[in-house]
Amino acid sequence: MTTLRIEHKISSYDGWKKTFDLDPINRKKSGVKHYRIFRPTDDENFVIIDLEFENLSEAKATQAALQNIWGRVEGSLIFGPKVSILNVVESTDV
Repeated sequence: MTTLRIEHKISSYDGWKKTFDLDPINRKKSGVKHYRIFRPTDDENFVIIDLEFENLSEAKATQAALQNIWGRVEGSLIFGPKVSILNVVESTDV
């Protein structure tokens, strides 16, 4: 499993979430199998999103699609997006 982790400031959660829910990258078609949205407890205007994929090529293609979209909304809806592609090396339930 490969995770595309996205982190950025937002102008408002409600406005950001509406856009996220419109799904401009078509997550299912892009290969996203699961996603999680996090918000730090001390910063309501920051989000961390994990998009999980079966393979690296889908994650990289989605990263490129997102960067294209961000060029149109950075500075108004989102600020300073950072992206990491992560591979799970261990996972267990305790």
